Amino acid sequence: MDRPGPESAPPQPLLSDRVLISGVVTPVALFSDGVLQWSERSQRSLIVEKEVLGFAAEGPKIRIRAFVEGGAGICCGANRGAVARKDLVFEPLSEDSHRLWCQKLGDYIDSLGRPKRLFVFVNPFGGSKSASKIYVDHVKPLFEDADIQFTLQETQYQLHAKEVVKTLDLSKYDGIVCVSGDGILVEVVNGLLERDDWDAAIKIPLGVVPAGTGNGMAKSLLDSVGEPCTPSNAVLAIIRGHKRSLDVATICQGKMKFFSVLMLAWGLVADVDIESEKYRWMGSARLDFYAVQRIVHLRQYNGSISFVPAPGFETYGEPTSYSNASEPTNQHNAGAPNQEEPISIRQHGYPGPDINLASMDWRTISGPFVSIWLHNVPWGGEDTKAAPDAKFSDGYIDVIMMRVCPKLSLLSLMSGLSTGSHIKSPYVLYFKVKAFILQPGPLTEDPTKEGIIDSDGEVLARGKGAYKCDQKTLMVYDKLQVTVDQGLATLFSPV
Repeated sequence: MDRPGPESAPPQPLLSDRVLISGVVTPVALFSDGVLQWSERSQRSLIVEKEVLGFAAEGPKIRIRAFVEGGAGICCGANRGAVARKDLVFEPLSEDSHRLWCQKLGDYIDSLGRPKRLFVFVNPFGGSKSASKIYVDHVKPLFEDADIQFTLQETQYQLHAKEVVKTLDLSKYDGIVCVSGDGILVEVVNGLLERDDWDAAIKIPLGVVPAGTGNGMAKSLLDSVGEPCTPSNAVLAIIRGHKRSLDVATICQGKMKFFSVLMLAWGLVADVDIESEKYRWMGSARLDFYAVQRIVHLRQYNGSISFVPAPGFETYGEPTSYSNASEPTNQHNAGAPNQEEPISIRQHGYPGPDINLASMDWRTISGPFVSIWLHNVPWGGEDTKAAPDAKFSDGYIDVIMMRVCPKLSLLSLMSGLSTGSHIKSPYVLYFKVKAFILQPGPLTEDPTKEGIIDSDGEVLARGKGAYKCDQKTLMVYDKLQVTVDQGLATLFSPV
């Protein structure tokens, strides 16, 4: 492999020695830039930071466990291919040399700041129910190769991960890993922010290994560096220990709060996401199948949105003043949700961003709407590039808004979701906001029926006549407010 970037001075050898590789005396050197180099018929090398998982002393030999590109073995050069496990085994020529190699390798890997103790959630019920197999095939062996100690917790029911995290002794761990779709990550974030020590708890790094239906966060992280969204690549990103900040959105209605890291949807996207559950037996194809149904029988909703635009989007909408969303205006089903737990959240957990909303310049747009979609990261799923310009920690939410749209144009628009080209449609308004208020209304063609508000794959509110409207939800189908806390959470990241 090439060295990890130009330097003004050549790297100095930390240790240079002659060892046995396959019975042949071979020169080997570990350099200050983390490159391990040796000659074996040709010049070969490993970048410790990127490719080395760990090492082990096996009697007189040392085994370096690596994960490299290309199927031809551990080598340098331009060949690129699928990553694969490869080992380098060598035998120092003396006990002192053996001891020194173990010390230098250990010191260098320790200097990288990698996690050593992780708490791992596995959701065996999510998506295609593949998480347990992914854990056994990818997560467990790679963590063991990297000498990471980990505690496994299989989730048994919805909100189990949230319950565990609220009382977990975080001092024992360097991070929390979610082997699942996006749902367990959302539970973990909400659990951390409901703790009394939320301000310290939310700083623990979070890792995601794609093993569900959506996998939007894992896809967004890996795609940001051009890597395929695979379990192995996600695990490697966690092992390497790089971190990046993540915005967290607080969705508020009265005393109720929900903390979102992915998206909020109302209208077409929410209807497809939630109502397609009746076709869950179809797997991921249910979304495309039901999207066509919903487009053919297109719904439009009355309502309005208000927002504080990000710089560059000040001309969107019309000027308005801030309208406090602390209490819902329509109390027709305000007694439905369980009020007890969210009140305790307000008193003891994270209160939301400390910003003066009334002093900001607000804009408003009125419906009817086909869809309102808010996004925190670029990808909503492995095949849905919902918000191409979204950033992990820019302090803004991306809004994808669609009003009246011909059905044929809508079909074409939806086909562009995999590339993000849908935002170029004349029927789509795409902009960034610092704060947002949704005032949902009824269907234009039937004012007795209302819709669904969905955040991060969970239903926040079901209006009158909506799918499974008899089920209790955290909030009511009424005005809600979204604010952003820039970089509040931390993710393990490929870079």
